[in-house]
Amino acid sequence: MQIHSVGIDLGKTTFHLVALGAAGKVLVRKKFTQKQLLTFTANMQTSLIGLEACSGAHFLGRALRKQGHDVRLIAAQFVKPFVKSNKNDFVDAEAIAEAVERKNMRFVPIKTDDQLDLQAIHRVRDRLISRRTAVINQLRAFLLERGMVFAQRPAKLKAAMADTRIRQIPGIGPVVATAIVAAIGNGAAFRKGREFAAWLGIVPRQYSTGGKAKLLGISKRGNVYLRKILIHGARAAVLRIKRDRAPIGAWLDALDARAPKNVVVVAMANKLARIAWAVLSSGNDYRPVAA
Repeated sequence: MQIHSVGIDLGKTTFHLVALGAAGKVLVRKKFTQKQLLTFTANMQTSLIGLEACSGAHFLGRALRKQGHDVRLIAAQFVKPFVKSNKNDFVDAEAIAEAVERKNMRFVPIKTDDQLDLQAIHRVRDRLISRRTAVINQLRAFLLERGMVFAQRPAKLKAAMADTRIRQIPGIGPVVATAIVAAIGNGAAFRKGREFAAWLGIVPRQYSTGGKAKLLGISKRGNVYLRKILIHGARAAVLRIKRDRAPIGAWLDALDARAPKNVVVVAMANKLARIAWAVLSSGNDYRPVAA
């Protein structure tokens, strides 16, 4: 059995292989898992193998080349003219086997791991930019209902956003600030900052009986989203704040010396919540106390 070319239709879990002989006669038509496929091709005569340039093709192409096969990747649009009648996986594999034999066919170079990593970074960046643009457009639509119009660029959105006084607090940026204001307004629903922290669920859960007080982990009550982003902001402050210059630095150093890192972060979130309530309820700007 002399194989002239092989076509493999790639899937996420299944792979369909068709091997053609002289005059395009089908010699092999099999379905495999990835492991079964590599075992089969390792024991197959060295052949010309075609793959569609899609997800997983570069990995499989390198693996087949290590086995000694001549592997070539073909763009999907160049395989389509060779598909006969109705489409299925075996028909696609046969079309690939026919296309890979063409002398004037254009092939896609098999990428290295480093090339794939760089390509992935750029694709993720492109996705982030597109999502950012979509969110900005959504905000513009919301604000248009309030009669507010501004240009499309991110800088214009940032300039048009109203500033909030609690953004002056270390660890509270625009996301946390706007979420707090949206949740509690001027904080009038709470008598003191500890009530706000308890509402957020960042105070110890109490289990006391028989006159014995027992404090457990944080209660995690209240607004899950607000608690999550406040803790993220606290983590950034704990890691990045210049403790030798910040009034809160001495307190952080003392807490670091006796508590695990996550406990320090939650304690910082508790403190930020109380400070934010004080600023909102008093109507004054944030004024750090001198060390």
